Amino acid sequence: MFIRSPTTIALLAASWSLGVQAISKVTRSGRYLYTDDGNRFYIRGIAYQEQGQVDENDPNNPFLEPSSFTDPLVDGNACSRDLSFLQQLNVNTIRVYSVDSTKNHDSCMKTFSDAGIYTIIDLALPLNGSIDRTSPSWSTNLLDQYTNTINTFSKYDNVLAYNVGNEVVVQNGTAVAPYVKAAARDIKAYLKSQSSSALVGYAAIDGSPNWRDPLANFLSCDPSGQNNGDTAIDIYGLNNYEWCGDSNFQSAYAGTNGDYAGYNVVAYFSEFGCITQPPRLWTEVAALFSSQMTDIWSGGIAFSYFPARSAQGEFGMVTIDGNNVQTSDDFDRLKTQYGQVSPPNSPSSSSASSSFPACPTQNDTFAASTTLPPTPNEAACQCLESTLSCQFTPQTANYSAVVGELINVACNLLGQQGGSCNDIGGDGSTGTYGRISGCDPTIKTSFVMSEFFELNNRNPESCRFAGNGTVNPLAPSGVSAANSAASSCISNPSATFTPSATGGSNSASGSGSGNNGSGGDNGARALMGGDAVVGVVGVVVVGVLSGVWTML
Repeated sequence: MFIRSPTTIALLAASWSLGVQAISKVTRSGRYLYTDDGNRFYIRGIAYQEQGQVDENDPNNPFLEPSSFTDPLVDGNACSRDLSFLQQLNVNTIRVYSVDSTKNHDSCMKTFSDAGIYTIIDLALPLNGSIDRTSPSWSTNLLDQYTNTINTFSKYDNVLAYNVGNEVVVQNGTAVAPYVKAAARDIKAYLKSQSSSALVGYAAIDGSPNWRDPLANFLSCDPSGQNNGDTAIDIYGLNNYEWCGDSNFQSAYAGTNGDYAGYNVVAYFSEFGCITQPPRLWTEVAALFSSQMTDIWSGGIAFSYFPARSAQGEFGMVTIDGNNVQTSDDFDRLKTQYGQVSPPNSPSSSSASSSFPACPTQNDTFAASTTLPPTPNEAACQCLESTLSCQFTPQTANYSAVVGELINVACNLLGQQGGSCNDIGGDGSTGTYGRISGCDPTIKTSFVMSEFFELNNRNPESCRFAGNGTVNPLAPSGVSAANSAASSCISNPSATFTPSATGGSNSASGSGSGNNGSGGDNGARALMGGDAVVGVVGVVVVGVLSGVWTML
């Protein structure tokens, strides 16, 4: 009999408790996913997050986007409760739309890892934590939030991918795409610096091919034309609800399938499960995992495990009362369909190759520039903040409730005196970004307040802003002190670089340039809210003033 030493036993026990080697590593090769043994990997998944608070009577919230979220990966007992049901469904992946990076996720992540279940983690938060569709920026507060989440989850072996956005880009709003691609660029560089194999993804709303397809190609292209994937996403998700009732491939998927026939990175349905023709039969599963589609698609995420309400009605496959889980007919039908999945194990990993084509050109339906926003530079922004003459000191702890309106008011006042807010804004259609467009919204607020203060001969009353501004007695004097500080602190405003391990606080290491970021109203809108808000600028009042600080 072979007898292990106490040290060996202790090491084995520690390995088991941490879930070491509990799950096979999945990597991308070309436009396919493979496990360590060379087999092709398909996402057989389900959305896994309880719905946040939604105000269905808010006329400014047509997507029914929640203002709160519950992290589903912090309650180990709940994850253990749900595990047997996820196993009944035969899922190998769950998608989680928002997580709290300050919490401990060890129990849930180990539970799922030991069961062979991967996670796709969206990095955005539903309020003050995602790229705004209407007033976008890629800024230090978002970069820090994204990297902090990655830091929290980096120790787990079952993170398949991180999404930098969900349904950010919509029809007639494609100029926001460069911000998404910039986020992908910087998060991809950060993961590489941390020796992480996790993929960088984006989940797109479905829509007309005349803008949806260029967007997909834009996110996976190389702006330099050198077949370089540094700015390209690794995995593209399409929130697709085209298959309703007992449909068929030709009616539901043939057109979309053809549109993505030559796509160069991994593609999957990041949400599916139409509810407009009940009952949901889930017969689309057989099509999605058939040879008709597996040459292009690598599976999908059924929506949703938990109950969720959207503009189209009720989703969800279980109801939960404490520790009791009641499954529905929806659950049983998906269980049957997922249980019958047997997709082809081809092509081989050795035959898959990566390519990154040139980017699509701008036209009437796709307005995104290939010049991307710079990497947010926290050190430079902090340098600027300390020297500004009028500093944002809100009267309320909930400063996000006032910062947007303050920026609008200050920019309007500046405009009346011949100034502008171009320094804090940006335009993804022209590829023009202000010097401090990557700073935290509170710093942007201080900057425009300081400019107005200086234009008015530093009259203390011009720094009040209804009690939300305070004169900084240590700031340099002068009519253009704010501009001088910006020039001094941000000497290379278009630089791109690898964010630091602490979340974007390092300075640029080279000159770089900025040229290096559902299927209906369902899915994540019902859960976490499709990336509706960026930092605290997400509360910017929509109206005449809102265009003042966004470059035209």
